[in-house]
Amino acid sequence: MAAFKFVASSGRSRLDYLLLGAMIGLVLLGALCVMSAVNSLSLSSSVVRTHLVALFVGGAAFFAGWSFNYQIYDEQWKAVYGFILLLLVGVLLFGSYQRGSRSWFVFPFFSMQPSEICRVCTILVAAAFLDRRGRRIRDVSTLFGLSLLLVPVFGLIMMQPDFSSVVVTFPALLVLLYCTGVNVFYLGLIGLFAGVTGFFTITWTYIYLHPELADYWLIKAFYELAHNGWYMAGFSALVILAGYGAWWFFKQLRIFLPSFYFVLATVVVLAGLFGGIFVDHQMKYHQRKRIETFLAPKSDPKGAGYNVLQAQIAMGAGGVFGKGLFSGTQSRLGFVPERHTDFILAVVGEELGLWGTLSILGLYLLMLWRIIVVAYSSSDRYGYLICSGIFGMFFTYMLVNFGMLIGIVPVAGIPLPFISYGGSNLVASLLALGVVQSVYARRIKA
Repeated sequence: MAAFKFVASSGRSRLDYLLLGAMIGLVLLGALCVMSAVNSLSLSSSVVRTHLVALFVGGAAFFAGWSFNYQIYDEQWKAVYGFILLLLVGVLLFGSYQRGSRSWFVFPFFSMQPSEICRVCTILVAAAFLDRRGRRIRDVSTLFGLSLLLVPVFGLIMMQPDFSSVVVTFPALLVLLYCTGVNVFYLGLIGLFAGVTGFFTITWTYIYLHPELADYWLIKAFYELAHNGWYMAGFSALVILAGYGAWWFFKQLRIFLPSFYFVLATVVVLAGLFGGIFVDHQMKYHQRKRIETFLAPKSDPKGAGYNVLQAQIAMGAGGVFGKGLFSGTQSRLGFVPERHTDFILAVVGEELGLWGTLSILGLYLLMLWRIIVVAYSSSDRYGYLICSGIFGMFFTYMLVNFGMLIGIVPVAGIPLPFISYGGSNLVASLLALGVVQSVYARRIKA
């Protein structure tokens, strides 16, 4: 029953006030930016009302996450895992179909995106599983067991399909694994899997959007890997032969690496192929266009590349000090689409300028630093792992949003927590920081 006890008063601080201050600063800036971004829209009152309601619910989620002992998630991780699967199966069966995805529960007065809450819950479950492995953390069985837990979760998310949730959750779990002490070789295999999957997905997408490339027989054969079973079987055989050849080559050089490593590498490459096939079959046309925009944003300036180019123009128009809140011409006149969600930073850059953008970046870095501090002061391994995963989640959010705006990562439809409009994301983000504060409240005594 100790897990259910609320935070009690004591002589030492139960809140990390620097973390709390960074969170409040981001929330206040976010509310102002959302109101400014939608000020000229007909639905502005609805958006602002929804954002304020989500802020109220998120505040309650933060308080709940902070008040309850975080160790309850360690004790009840199977129930949390069942809750994740129930939400994800439920949204596939009863969710609303919007913008090519079935990712939302729509109720009379509000809507909810389950994957946002499931992301935080997945970190809690993965941390609990790894916490129990103890000395077996470096065994391949640990990764295999975690994979068995996560494959249904990622599979259900991809069936919606909701690629943005995978983009954020996967790196967060990698950070969690690294902090756990998993063998670096196995982390390399996970990176190899992601790289192979991404390579096939991006290359097939580019060929799909430029069918004239299929006039070359080699490119056509490569494209058929995703659509023809015989090509797929032949390529799989070549990968197996290449794995055997690499083992034989190293053996001739008298570099005696365990054959198990070559088997694993071969399996990972084949898994990447089939992962790429699965993603390719799930992708919608507009998602393919996002990849093309990333590769060549100026190739379609009035179509797929329009969003990024207009966002960059708005950022440049703001200069150092910006045009002032509610005074951005690019955003208010509608040149920047999705300006209150995916491209909220374009509004920040135009209206608050470089200093405003750097202020948000500074608050994010302060928040991430404090999460690291809380992780190292945790009274147990589970608290450390929770903070590691949540750090990875917020770091990925920050990297993708700032990188998307300057063109170094593809447009992924990922909100910037606390700044972008998005009720489910705001509630989930505040809940995550509440859990971090719960770890801090029960930290090692100084």
